[in-house]
Amino acid sequence: MNIREIVGLAPVIPVLTVADPATAVPLARALAAGGLRALEFIARTPAGFAAVAAVRKAVPEAVVGVGALTRPADFAAADRAGAQFGVAPGLTAELAAASRGARFPLLPGVMSPTELIAARTAGFNVVALFPAQQAGGLEMLQALGAHFPDVLFYPAGGITRALAANYLALRNVACVAGAWLAPSSMLAAQDWAGIEALARDAASLMRNTTEPA
Repeated sequence: MNIREIVGLAPVIPVLTVADPATAVPLARALAAGGLRALEFIARTPAGFAAVAAVRKAVPEAVVGVGALTRPADFAAADRAGAQFGVAPGLTAELAAASRGARFPLLPGVMSPTELIAARTAGFNVVALFPAQQAGGLEMLQALGAHFPDVLFYPAGGITRALAANYLALRNVACVAGAWLAPSSMLAAQDWAGIEALARDAASLMRNTTEPA
């Protein structure tokens, strides 16, 4: 799948941090059952890459990505794990080169017009605004939309369930990152039914389906 197809799967992509890869499989099943197939596992620890590999094998209906790619070596590790998309908090020439050698599409992070111009010059027109709230949130996206009507955004960072609908109402927002979908208390209790209910709620959010020009 290309990146536009992936961000179009649902209004929210869960952002997931797991300490134990064994937790990732029932978590992914619950989220996919709730209507959220695209999942972003954060790769700050080896468990993140192991979680991707485990979910790819056990939950074929999920589209599994790796977040927080910050070094070229991360792309090779994500490839080995079977990642189907990647998310980077920023973009450098080295990361752009690594992404071209990867077998999955990348959502690079931007925080300013200058960074967005650099990302677009490198061939990216679907990007993550990160960290979204700190970068100006809704007002920043509205301002960027006026000057970059061809770009779609995946806002990530600081977005809560209460804020999500406002982001999704913007025509240049494809979907949002949902860190609220796997609360630590539910993970500890293995409350997969509760997580599935959170996913169903997130999947029901309305989004503006008018694409940028």
